[in-house]
Amino acid sequence: MRAVDIRGGKGDANALFINPEVQKPQPGESEALVKIKAFGLNRMDLLQREGRYPVPPQTPSTLGVEFSGTIESLGPHIAEKGFKIGDEVFGLAYGGAYAEYIAVSTHMLIHKPKELSWEEAAGIPEAQCQPQTWITATQALYLVGEFFPGKSVLWHAGASSVSIAGIQLSKSGGASAVYVTASSREKIDFCVNELGASQGFNYKEQDFAKEIDKATGGKGVDIIIDFIGQDYFQQNLDAAAKDGRIVTLGALSGTKLPAGVDIGAFVRKRLRFEGSSLRSRDAEYQGRLRDKLAETAMPKFKDGSFKIYVERVFRWEQVIDAHKLLESNATKGKIICTIE
Repeated sequence: MRAVDIRGGKGDANALFINPEVQKPQPGESEALVKIKAFGLNRMDLLQREGRYPVPPQTPSTLGVEFSGTIESLGPHIAEKGFKIGDEVFGLAYGGAYAEYIAVSTHMLIHKPKELSWEEAAGIPEAQCQPQTWITATQALYLVGEFFPGKSVLWHAGASSVSIAGIQLSKSGGASAVYVTASSREKIDFCVNELGASQGFNYKEQDFAKEIDKATGGKGVDIIIDFIGQDYFQQNLDAAAKDGRIVTLGALSGTKLPAGVDIGAFVRKRLRFEGSSLRSRDAEYQGRLRDKLAETAMPKFKDGSFKIYVERVFRWEQVIDAHKLLESNATKGKIICTIE
Protein backbone atom coordinates (compact mmCIF):
# COMPACT_ATOMS: atom_id res chain seq x y z
CA MET A 1 0.00 0.00 0.00
CA ARG A 2 0.96 3.66 -0.09
CA ALA A 3 1.75 5.57 3.10
CA VAL A 4 3.41 8.83 4.06
CA ASP A 5 7.03 8.19 5.04
CA ILE A 6 9.96 10.29 6.26
CA ARG A 7 13.25 10.34 4.37
CA GLY A 8 16.01 9.42 6.77
CA GLY A 9 13.54 8.50 9.50
CA LYS A 10 13.16 12.06 10.79
CA GLY A 11 13.38 15.60 9.52
CA ASP A 12 11.51 18.76 8.61
CA ALA A 13 8.29 18.89 6.58
CA ASN A 14 10.20 18.57 3.31
CA ALA A 15 11.33 15.08 4.34
CA LEU A 16 7.78 13.74 3.97
CA PHE A 17 6.91 11.68 0.89
CA ILE A 18 4.40 9.03 -0.18
CA ASN A 19 6.07 5.62 -0.17
CA PRO A 20 4.29 3.14 -2.48
CA GLU A 21 6.00 0.08 -0.97
CA VAL A 22 4.74 0.01 2.63
CA GLN A 23 3.41 -3.35 3.80
CA LYS A 24 -0.37 -3.41 4.13
CA PRO A 25 -1.36 -4.25 7.72
CA GLN A 26 -3.48 -7.26 8.62
CA PRO A 27 -6.10 -7.04 11.37
CA GLY A 28 -5.23 -8.94 14.53
CA GLU A 29 -7.59 -10.17 17.20
CA SER A 30 -10.30 -7.63 18.00
CA GLU A 31 -9.08 -5.40 15.16
CA ALA A 32 -10.63 -4.04 11.97
CA LEU A 33 -8.81 -3.17 8.77
CA VAL A 34 -10.04 0.26 7.67
CA LYS A 35 -9.59 1.75 4.19
CA ILE A 36 -8.85 5.38 5.00
CA LYS A 37 -10.74 8.24 3.39
CA ALA A 38 -9.30 11.13 5.44
CA PHE A 39 -6.87 11.70 8.29
CA GLY A 40 -6.28 14.59 10.67
CA LEU A 41 -3.03 16.34 11.51
CA ASN A 42 -1.90 16.91 15.09
CA ARG A 43 1.01 18.73 16.65
CA MET A 44 2.36 15.46 18.00
CA ASP A 45 2.84 14.46 14.36
CA LEU A 46 5.28 17.35 13.95
CA LEU A 47 7.23 16.28 17.01
CA GLN A 48 7.27 12.63 15.95
CA ARG A 49 8.40 13.62 12.46
CA GLU A 50 11.35 15.43 14.06
CA GLY A 51 12.18 12.48 16.32
CA ARG A 52 11.14 14.35 19.47
CA TYR A 53 7.99 12.46 20.50
CA PRO A 54 8.23 9.33 22.70
CA VAL A 55 5.78 6.96 21.01
CA PRO A 56 4.20 3.91 22.71
CA PRO A 57 6.00 0.61 21.91
CA GLN A 58 3.16 -0.73 19.77
CA THR A 59 3.14 2.36 17.53
CA PRO A 60 3.88 1.86 13.80
CA SER A 61 6.46 4.13 12.21
CA THR A 62 3.84 5.78 9.99
CA LEU A 63 2.48 9.04 11.42
CA GLY A 64 -1.15 9.77 12.25
CA VAL A 65 -3.60 8.93 15.02
CA GLU A 66 -7.04 9.97 13.71
CA PHE A 67 -8.86 8.90 10.58
CA SER A 68 -12.16 8.12 8.89
CA GLY A 69 -12.92 5.37 6.40
CA THR A 70 -14.70 2.08 5.71
CA ILE A 71 -14.12 -1.32 7.30
CA GLU A 72 -12.59 -3.65 4.72
CA SER A 73 -12.12 -6.73 6.90
CA LEU A 74 -12.32 -7.91 10.50
CA GLY A 75 -9.87 -9.96 12.51
CA PRO A 76 -10.77 -13.08 14.47
CA HIS A 77 -12.50 -12.94 17.84
CA ILE A 78 -14.03 -9.46 17.56
CA ALA A 79 -15.30 -8.89 21.10
CA GLU A 80 -17.43 -5.89 20.23
CA LYS A 81 -20.60 -6.48 18.32
CA GLY A 82 -22.03 -3.95 15.91
CA PHE A 83 -19.15 -3.64 13.46
CA LYS A 84 -19.23 -5.28 10.04
CA ILE A 85 -17.47 -5.07 6.69
CA GLY A 86 -18.51 -1.96 4.78
CA ASP A 87 -19.33 0.13 7.87
CA GLU A 88 -18.37 3.80 7.69
CA VAL A 89 -16.35 4.63 10.80
CA PHE A 90 -13.93 7.09 12.33
CA GLY A 91 -11.50 6.48 15.12
CA LEU A 92 -8.31 6.79 17.04
CA ALA A 93 -5.09 4.80 16.62
CA TYR A 94 -1.65 4.62 18.21
CA GLY A 95 -0.24 5.56 14.79
CA GLY A 96 -0.36 4.63 11.12
CA ALA A 97 -3.20 6.85 9.87
CA TYR A 98 -1.20 8.61 7.14
CA ALA A 99 -1.83 5.61 4.89
CA GLU A 100 -4.31 3.89 2.61
CA TYR A 101 -5.13 1.25 5.26
CA ILE A 102 -4.91 0.93 9.03
CA ALA A 103 -5.46 -1.98 11.42
CA VAL A 104 -7.06 -0.73 14.64
CA SER A 105 -8.90 -2.09 17.67
CA THR A 106 -12.67 -1.89 17.38
CA HIS A 107 -12.59 -0.33 20.88
CA MET A 108 -11.24 2.77 19.15
CA LEU A 109 -13.88 3.00 16.40
CA ILE A 110 -17.17 4.89 16.22
CA HIS A 111 -19.78 4.60 13.48
CA LYS A 112 -19.74 7.72 11.31
CA PRO A 113 -23.07 9.57 11.33
CA LYS A 114 -24.39 10.28 7.86
CA GLU A 115 -24.63 13.94 8.86
CA LEU A 116 -20.82 14.23 8.99
CA SER A 117 -18.45 14.34 6.03
CA TRP A 118 -15.33 12.16 5.91
CA GLU A 119 -13.27 15.27 6.60
CA GLU A 120 -15.33 16.30 9.64
CA ALA A 121 -15.29 12.78 11.07
CA ALA A 122 -11.51 12.55 10.72
CA GLY A 123 -11.18 15.70 12.82
CA ILE A 124 -13.09 14.42 15.85
CA PRO A 125 -10.88 11.88 17.62
CA GLU A 126 -7.51 13.14 18.76
CA ALA A 127 -5.60 16.19 19.75
CA GLN A 128 -2.59 16.57 21.88
CA CYS A 129 -0.85 19.78 22.71
CA GLN A 130 -2.28 22.46 20.44
CA PRO A 131 -4.38 22.69 17.41
CA GLN A 132 -4.74 19.05 17.44
CA THR A 133 -9.95 17.11 19.70
CA TRP A 134 -13.18 15.88 20.88
CA ILE A 135 -11.92 12.71 22.54
CA THR A 136 -9.00 14.56 24.14
CA ALA A 137 -11.27 17.41 25.22
CA THR A 138 -13.73 14.91 26.70
CA GLN A 139 -10.94 13.16 28.57
CA ALA A 140 -9.47 16.40 29.93
CA LEU A 141 -12.80 17.87 30.99
CA TYR A 142 -14.65 14.87 32.39
CA LEU A 143 -12.25 12.05 33.23
CA VAL A 144 -9.34 14.15 34.52
CA GLY A 145 -10.89 17.51 35.37
CA GLU A 146 -13.97 15.90 36.96
CA PHE A 147 -16.26 18.52 35.47
CA PHE A 148 -19.91 18.76 36.43
CA PRO A 149 -22.57 21.45 35.86
CA GLY A 150 -21.87 24.73 37.62
CA LYS A 151 -18.09 24.50 37.36
CA SER A 152 -16.14 27.22 35.57
CA VAL A 153 -13.48 26.32 33.00
CA LEU A 154 -10.46 28.02 31.43
CA TRP A 155 -9.28 26.65 28.08
CA HIS A 156 -5.85 27.82 27.01
CA ALA A 157 -5.09 28.05 23.27
CA GLY A 158 -8.76 28.85 22.78
CA ALA A 159 -8.73 28.65 18.98
CA SER A 160 -6.98 25.27 18.91
CA SER A 161 -9.03 22.25 17.94
CA VAL A 162 -9.02 20.74 21.44
CA SER A 163 -10.24 23.96 22.98
CA ILE A 164 -12.81 24.58 20.23
CA ALA A 165 -14.27 21.22 21.18
CA GLY A 166 -13.81 21.85 24.89
CA ILE A 167 -15.59 25.19 24.87
CA GLN A 168 -18.63 23.59 23.26
CA LEU A 169 -18.55 20.60 25.65
CA SER A 170 -18.27 22.92 28.66
CA LYS A 171 -21.18 25.10 27.60
CA SER A 172 -23.36 22.14 26.71
CA GLY A 173 -22.51 20.49 30.02
CA GLY A 174 -23.70 23.47 32.07
CA ALA A 175 -20.50 25.35 32.93
CA SER A 176 -21.08 28.50 34.96
CA ALA A 177 -18.50 30.33 32.81
CA VAL A 178 -16.03 29.41 30.07
CA TYR A 179 -12.86 31.48 29.68
CA VAL A 180 -10.15 31.28 27.01
CA THR A 181 -6.71 32.60 26.25
CA ALA A 182 -5.53 33.27 22.70
CA SER A 183 -2.87 35.19 20.81
CA SER A 184 -5.06 37.73 18.97
CA ARG A 185 -8.31 39.64 19.18
CA GLU A 186 -9.51 37.77 16.08
CA LYS A 187 -9.14 34.43 17.85
CA ILE A 188 -10.75 35.72 21.04
CA ASP A 189 -13.71 37.10 19.07
CA PHE A 190 -14.07 33.72 17.36
CA CYS A 191 -14.15 31.92 20.72
CA VAL A 192 -16.65 34.36 22.24
CA ASN A 193 -18.90 35.18 19.28
CA GLU A 194 -18.81 31.86 17.41
CA LEU A 195 -18.34 29.32 20.19
CA GLY A 196 -19.99 31.13 23.09
CA ALA A 197 -17.07 31.51 25.50
CA SER A 198 -17.83 33.95 28.33
CA GLN A 199 -14.64 35.99 28.00
CA GLY A 200 -11.20 35.79 26.41
CA PHE A 201 -7.77 37.17 27.24
CA ASN A 202 -4.86 37.97 24.93
CA TYR A 203 -1.92 36.34 26.67
CA LYS A 204 0.53 38.54 24.73
CA GLU A 205 -0.97 41.70 26.20
CA GLN A 206 -2.69 40.64 29.44
CA ASP A 207 -1.87 38.74 32.60
CA PHE A 208 -4.66 36.20 32.33
CA ALA A 209 -4.47 35.31 36.05
CA LYS A 210 -5.23 38.91 37.00
CA GLU A 211 -8.03 39.06 34.44
CA ILE A 212 -9.54 35.83 35.78
CA ASP A 213 -9.38 37.28 39.28
CA LYS A 214 -11.35 40.32 38.10
CA ALA A 215 -13.85 38.28 36.10
CA THR A 216 -14.60 35.92 38.97
CA GLY A 217 -14.59 38.46 41.79
CA GLY A 218 -11.48 36.88 43.31
CA LYS A 219 -12.84 33.31 43.31
CA GLY A 220 -10.73 31.95 40.46
CA VAL A 221 -11.62 29.25 37.95
CA ASP A 222 -12.46 25.65 38.86
CA ILE A 223 -10.84 23.75 35.98
CA ILE A 224 -7.89 24.88 33.84
CA ILE A 225 -6.91 22.95 30.71
CA ASP A 226 -3.32 23.79 29.75
CA PHE A 227 -1.05 22.92 26.81
CA ILE A 228 1.70 25.46 27.47
CA GLY A 229 3.54 24.30 30.60
CA GLN A 230 6.45 26.33 31.89
CA ASP A 231 5.33 29.85 30.92
CA TYR A 232 1.81 29.41 32.37
CA PHE A 233 2.61 27.41 35.50
CA GLN A 234 2.59 30.26 38.03
CA GLN A 235 -0.34 32.06 36.42
CA ASN A 236 -2.34 28.83 36.42
CA LEU A 237 -1.76 28.46 40.17
CA ASP A 238 -2.78 32.08 40.66
CA ALA A 239 -5.91 31.75 38.49
CA ALA A 240 -7.20 28.51 40.02
CA ALA A 241 -10.05 28.49 42.52
CA LYS A 242 -10.02 26.60 45.82
CA ASP A 243 -10.22 22.86 45.20
CA GLY A 244 -9.42 23.64 41.56
CA ARG A 245 -8.10 21.21 38.96
CA ILE A 246 -5.26 22.02 36.56
CA VAL A 247 -5.08 19.53 33.70
CA THR A 248 -1.90 19.66 31.61
CA LEU A 249 -1.89 18.04 28.18
CA GLY A 250 1.37 19.46 26.85
CA ALA A 251 4.31 21.76 27.49
CA LEU A 252 4.81 23.84 24.36
CA SER A 253 6.83 26.46 26.26
CA GLY A 254 9.01 23.90 28.04
CA THR A 255 9.03 21.80 31.18
CA LYS A 256 11.66 23.42 33.44
CA LEU A 257 10.25 25.98 35.86
CA PRO A 258 12.16 29.22 36.53
CA ALA A 259 13.48 30.15 39.95
CA GLY A 260 10.96 31.92 42.14
CA VAL A 261 7.88 29.87 41.27
CA ASP A 262 5.62 29.84 44.34
CA ILE A 263 3.84 26.50 44.81
CA GLY A 264 2.12 27.57 48.00
CA ALA A 265 -1.23 27.59 46.22
CA PHE A 266 -1.19 23.79 46.12
CA VAL A 267 -1.70 23.76 49.89
CA ARG A 268 -3.51 27.07 50.34
CA LYS A 269 -6.09 26.33 47.63
CA ARG A 270 -6.05 22.52 47.89
CA LEU A 271 -5.24 22.28 44.17
CA ARG A 272 -4.80 19.15 42.10
CA PHE A 273 -2.40 19.27 39.18
CA GLU A 274 -2.61 16.28 36.85
CA GLY A 275 -0.98 15.48 33.54
CA SER A 276 -2.51 13.22 30.96
CA SER A 277 -1.74 11.65 27.61
CA LEU A 278 -4.27 9.82 25.47
CA ARG A 279 -1.92 8.05 23.09
CA SER A 280 -0.23 6.03 25.83
CA ARG A 281 -3.54 4.72 27.23
CA ASP A 282 -4.58 1.12 26.62
CA ALA A 283 -7.39 0.20 24.25
CA GLU A 284 -9.83 -0.56 27.08
CA TYR A 285 -9.41 2.94 28.53
CA GLN A 286 -9.79 4.49 25.10
CA GLY A 287 -12.92 2.41 24.60
CA ARG A 288 -14.46 3.84 27.78
CA LEU A 289 -13.55 7.31 26.61
CA ARG A 290 -15.08 6.61 23.21
CA ASP A 291 -18.30 5.57 24.96
CA LYS A 292 -18.30 8.83 26.96
CA LEU A 293 -17.91 10.82 23.75
CA ALA A 294 -20.73 8.86 22.11
CA GLU A 295 -22.96 9.59 25.10
CA THR A 296 -22.23 13.30 25.47
CA ALA A 297 -21.40 14.53 21.98
CA MET A 298 -22.58 12.31 19.14
CA PRO A 299 -26.26 13.36 19.35
CA LYS A 300 -25.15 16.98 19.10
CA PHE A 301 -22.99 16.28 16.06
CA LYS A 302 -26.03 14.77 14.39
CA ASP A 303 -28.38 17.66 15.12
CA GLY A 304 -25.75 20.31 14.35
CA SER A 305 -25.46 21.68 17.90
CA PHE A 306 -21.74 20.88 17.97
CA LYS A 307 -19.61 22.28 15.17
CA ILE A 308 -16.43 20.75 13.80
CA TYR A 309 -14.20 23.54 12.53
CA VAL A 310 -11.93 22.45 9.69
CA GLU A 311 -9.32 25.05 8.80
CA ARG A 312 -8.32 23.50 5.49
CA VAL A 313 -8.48 20.24 3.56
CA PHE A 314 -5.46 19.04 1.54
CA ARG A 315 -5.02 16.09 -0.76
CA TRP A 316 -2.58 13.77 0.95
CA GLU A 317 -0.11 14.41 -1.87
CA GLN A 318 0.13 17.91 -0.33
CA VAL A 319 1.08 16.62 3.12
CA ILE A 320 4.23 18.80 3.16
CA ASP A 321 2.11 21.94 2.74
CA ALA A 322 -0.31 20.66 5.39
CA HIS A 323 2.51 20.21 7.92
CA LYS A 324 3.89 23.66 7.15
CA LEU A 325 0.48 25.23 7.74
CA LEU A 326 0.17 23.47 11.09
CA GLU A 327 3.66 24.67 12.03
CA SER A 328 2.62 28.27 11.29
CA ASN A 329 0.33 28.29 14.35
CA ALA A 330 -2.08 30.46 12.38
CA THR A 331 -5.01 28.05 12.27
CA LYS A 332 -8.44 27.84 13.88
CA GLY A 333 -9.59 24.25 13.81
CA LYS A 334 -8.37 21.07 12.14
CA ILE A 335 -6.17 20.44 9.14
CA ILE A 336 -7.30 17.37 7.22
CA CYS A 337 -5.77 15.32 4.39
CA THR A 338 -7.91 13.20 2.07
CA ILE A 339 -6.97 10.07 0.15
CA GLU A 340 -8.64 9.65 -3.22
